[in-house]
Amino acid sequence: MPGPMRGRPSSANAILDAALDLLDGGGTISIESVANAAGLTKPGLMYHFGTKAALMDALVDHVVDSLESELLRRLPVPADRTTAAQRHRAYLEWALDCPHRRCELVMFSDPRLMSRLTQRWTERFDSWVALPADMSPLQRARLHSARLIADGSWLADTTETFPLSGADRQQVLELGLALLEEDAS
Repeated sequence: MPGPMRGRPSSANAILDAALDLLDGGGTISIESVANAAGLTKPGLMYHFGTKAALMDALVDHVVDSLESELLRRLPVPADRTTAAQRHRAYLEWALDCPHRRCELVMFSDPRLMSRLTQRWTERFDSWVALPADMSPLQRARLHSARLIADGSWLADTTETFPLSGADRQQVLELGLALLEEDAS
């Protein structure tokens, strides 16, 4: 859940979107920089997010909420009835099929809050990548491998560091999907 917010949710979302645009442009997040980007005064922003930590927590939640919306669209059944392989497939397809933005790495954007933000990200995203305890070691290895392919592609795209070409991207996606198909057998 986002940090303490007051006021209209649409105002809070507009602030969060302005902050993400700021990150995409290479800016740093502070109460003042986000207030300026959102066209607000510092007290106006603090009405919604009383501290920088609350703002950053809300940014992580905002990004995860958006990611989850994309992942849910890719599931063949309602989320509460999916298998680990189906959730990993949705993540793999999202990572290799969708355009990505630098701001998706919001959890790394403030060195002083990185531990807090990565913990929040992990807690929010865990249900998508968690594996059942009774899964065989080979099945676990296949799903971990598919997740690591997704993680690597996503990181390469968001940082623009060695992103895959179109043909390579398709081949890597097919390889990852094959790992997940093997899991089903």
